Amino acid sequence: MSSADPPRALVQLRGVSYRYGSGPPVLDGVDADFAAGLTLVVGPNGAGKSTLLRLVAGVERPSKGTIRLAGHDLWRAEVAARRGLVYLPEQPDLSPYASLEETLAMVCRVRGIALSRVDEVLAATQLAAHRHRSVRQLSMGQRRRGLLAAAWIGWPEIAVLDEPLEAMDREGRQQIVRWVTELRQDRVAVLLATHDFEPFVAVADEVVAVGRNGLLRHRLDGLDEDQRMVRVEQLAGRPRQAAEGASASAASPSPGWRPSGTR
Repeated sequence: MSSADPPRALVQLRGVSYRYGSGPPVLDGVDADFAAGLTLVVGPNGAGKSTLLRLVAGVERPSKGTIRLAGHDLWRAEVAARRGLVYLPEQPDLSPYASLEETLAMVCRVRGIALSRVDEVLAATQLAAHRHRSVRQLSMGQRRRGLLAAAWIGWPEIAVLDEPLEAMDREGRQQIVRWVTELRQDRVAVLLATHDFEPFVAVADEVVAVGRNGLLRHRLDGLDEDQRMVRVEQLAGRPRQAAEGASASAASPSPGWRPSGTR
C-alpha cells in the first residue's frame, strides 16, 4: 500500500438502520468505515452508542443495510467475519452455570488456542482462585474481569468495547487501558464506547459522537492532550471535569506491558 492509499477499513457500515420494535429508528442510514486505531464513541445516554457497538459485534442484526468485518459480510459469512472479533459488552453476559474455567476453555477451543492459555489469563486477571466457581457466584467486578480474560485469548483484528472500565478496581482499570494501548499499537481497529473517556484520550485516533443526526466524526491527530480533551468533551456534550485523579492514574501504561502470550 502506498502512502497515498487510504487505510484499509476493517469495519464497514453501509446504509445501516436499526429500530426496536415499531419505534423510531435508533440509527438511520449510517455509512461509516473504521480502520486500525482507537475510536472513542461518545454521546448522551440513549443516543445509540451501545446499539452501534452491538450491531458491529453481531449481537443485533440491522433492520436495513450491511456490515462487513475485515472484508466479510457479518450476516452472510458469519464465521469468517467473527473470527478476528472481540466484544466486551456493558453487561458481563457469561454463561451463568458453567464454571469460569469451563467458559474460558470453550473460548480457547473456538479460537484454536492451547488450553494452557486459560491458566495464563486467569493469573493475569487475578481470578485463578475462582476458576471452579460458576459465573453466577462471581461479583460484578469479577465477572467483568472474566470477560477480560476471555478477550485475552487470541489476538483480534477488531475489538468492540462497551464501557470497559465499569465496575473495575484501580488495577483492573490500568490493565484495560494498557491493553487498549497495545491493541492500537498493533493496528487493531478498536471501537470503545465510554462515559469515562479521560484515560483513553491521549492515545485515541478519532472520536465519534452518536446522536439524532447520525455519526459526527473528528480526527484527533495533531492535537495536544488538552485540545484532545476539549474536543472529546464537546462531542460528548459535557463540560471539562476538574477531578481527573483516578483517570490520570489509569492512563499511565507500564513500559513493555502486554497480556502474557498474546503474540
